[in-house]
This record gives sequence, C-alpha cells and structure tokens, in this order.
Amino acid sequence: MVDRPVHTEIDVTRARADTPGCEQVIHLNNAGAALPPRPVLETVLDHLRREAEIGGYEAAEEALARREQVYHSVARLLGAHRDEIALVDNATRAFDMAFYAIPLHDGDVVLTTRTEYPSNVMAFLRARRERRIEVRYIPNEPTGELSLTALAAMLRDPRVRVVSVSHVPTQSGLVQPAVEVGRLVRARADVWYLLDATQSVGQLPLNVQELGCDALAATGRKFLRGPRATGFLYVRAERLPELDPLPVDLHAATWTGPDSYELRPDARRFETWEQNIAGLLGLGAAVEYAMHWGLDAIWRRIQHLAGTLRALLADIPGVRLQDRGRLQCGIVTFTVDGMSATAVKAALAARPRRINVSVASVNAARLDFPERGLSAVVRASVHYYLTEAELLEFAAALRELAVRGGRGAR
Repeated sequence: MVDRPVHTEIDVTRARADTPGCEQVIHLNNAGAALPPRPVLETVLDHLRREAEIGGYEAAEEALARREQVYHSVARLLGAHRDEIALVDNATRAFDMAFYAIPLHDGDVVLTTRTEYPSNVMAFLRARRERRIEVRYIPNEPTGELSLTALAAMLRDPRVRVVSVSHVPTQSGLVQPAVEVGRLVRARADVWYLLDATQSVGQLPLNVQELGCDALAATGRKFLRGPRATGFLYVRAERLPELDPLPVDLHAATWTGPDSYELRPDARRFETWEQNIAGLLGLGAAVEYAMHWGLDAIWRRIQHLAGTLRALLADIPGVRLQDRGRLQCGIVTFTVDGMSATAVKAALAARPRRINVSVASVNAARLDFPERGLSAVVRASVHYYLTEAELLEFAAALRELAVRGGRGAR
C-alpha cells in the first residue's frame, strides 16, 4: 500500500456518529445511494409525522418557509440564483424536462460523449425518431475523456444545437473537462450546453458560472446524501424564456383564460404541483449538511480515499482496475479474474459485516465497454465518512475473492 497523508479537514468521527448506517455496513455504493446523515433522516421523518398529525396540505403550508429555503440552499451550492432552480423527483426527470423543452428542428445536431448516461442517450434517440435530429458522439482522448480538440471542430457545424455531457460517467471514475467544454460552447450563442451532474454534485465543488452550462441536472440520493426520489434542475435565467416544458400544470403556469395560459417566469415552470415535501425538505437538509463540511474539503477527502483504494486494489493479484481519466473521482471500478461482477457483489454482501458495492454492466455503457472489452465492472464508490481501516478490510475481502476466482479460472 502506498503511504498517503490522512486528511483531517473533516471530522470523520463526528461524520460517522451522524451516520447510523456506519454501524451496519461498509458502504461503498455512494454512487448508487449514499448513507443519509441523521439531520436528513430526522427532517424527513419529522415532516411525515406532521402530515400524520395535522394533514398533508396543512403540514405543507406550515413548512412553506422551510421549503422555500431549499431553493436558496441549492442555488448557493451551485453559485446560482434561486429563480434558476426547480425541485423535481430525480435527475432523469430534470434532464429530460430541460432537453425536451429545447426547440429542436429537423436537421439539428446533438453532440454527446461516448460515456453518456444511457437515459440521456435514449432521450436523444427518441428525439431523433420524432424530430429527425442527428446524434453525434465526441471522440475520446486516449486517457478516456472527451477530446476538446474534436469538440471544437464539431462545433463548427452550424447545425449543432445541443452539447450534452455527463460530468462523471456512471461506469467509470473519470471526470469530464466540463469547464473547458463550457468555454468552447459559449462561443456559440445558439448552442445549448446540458450538464448531467448526477454523480458529481456533492462529490466535488460545482459553480454554474464557471461551468458555463445552460442547464444542470442532479439527484439528491448519491453523493449529496439526500433522500431517494429527490433532485433538481438549474436553468440559466437568460435562457429560461426559450424553453417550453411538458407537462404543464397549475403550478408551472397560470390559466389566464379559456384558451390561454402563462408559464411562470422562473425555473419552477419545470415543476408540478404535487411534490414529496418530506423528501424535498430532506434534500435541503442534505445540501446544508454538505456545505457545512465544505465541498472543497469533501472533494479532497474523497480523492484521498479513492487514491488509497486504487493503490490497495492495484496490489491484489487478479484484480484489474478499470478506471480511466486524467482526473479521477470517488468511483473506483475494477474486475476480478475468474469471477463475474455480480458474483463479487453478492460475495461481499454476504460477509459477516456486509460490504456494499454495485455493478455497472454494458447496458449502461454501450459505446464505452465494448471497445474496452468489458461486459461489466464492480463499482466501489467512497465517501468522506469511510475510514482507511474499512478500505483495508474491503481490500482483504477482495484478496480472498481474487484467490478463489483464480482457482476457478484454472
């Protein structure tokens, strides 16, 4: 194992005391859904109890000021304005609402990455069928990131209308050069830059002014440590008037006459009236909790833990790291010789002290995995509340599996 300095900016003992799940599992599935801290848990449960005590509508009215604060919190997290934030139930809904609201026409071109999230690609393919647009994939650099040189050349085509980038792919530890992409796209005022920040929000600092994106979609359940079925959409204020979302209800718009309605001027035109109030309050608590520690400190701790884990795994015969990228994040992917990814996951979950990992299959990486000769990888994703001792325990368990897999391979 490579000696690495232990970052003490985050009080790990306190963070673990705030996280009940740390007593139960070694949780290396933060890219799926992180363990929520106690303030998030208590916020959600308190509101659900209040709904049971006085009624759902009444509890929502009582919590109105706290719900409004969530917009401020998310805006502060992103360096945005509260009117640029919509609260929705997941990142896919946020992304789709933004994409489908863009006025695309036959012949328009969407540029995206070869590591794009599959739900995003499906949205592009559906639009290709319905609106006869063209979808083009930006080539990668040898290290795995999208090629900025290739993107600059592709942007010379006047038919390009959208550039979409998954900031951190779901199946790899690489971080796409989102800021540099924004600089290139900003040279074309008629092009939309959509950033899927599902795996980056809560893991590393994000500022939409630096990123230069027109829209950003994110979830609450992953590195932000919020509840499931929560997410948000950011849309740059000056571009909001160009977007006509579907569906539209009495929250997103005002019915102004028998044959007319008027959309809200802010990003809440992407919301619907019925919302999971308890979940959204929990999302706000998660955002505030992350900002309490500081996203810079969180990012440094995650990089330290991920680097430590990669060094441990690289030292295990039969374990092959599969991450790419000049800059790598808290998602660590690997394969074990002689064992399927699903078998590795199941074996780790069956240990006396459960170890949670996840599997990324070719279904999530149709362009990326085949050209790399992969069908699936194990995904271990760290967070700041993990300890170095837990990583050592995980590595020891994996070493046992690798020996077993090697015997099976023979």
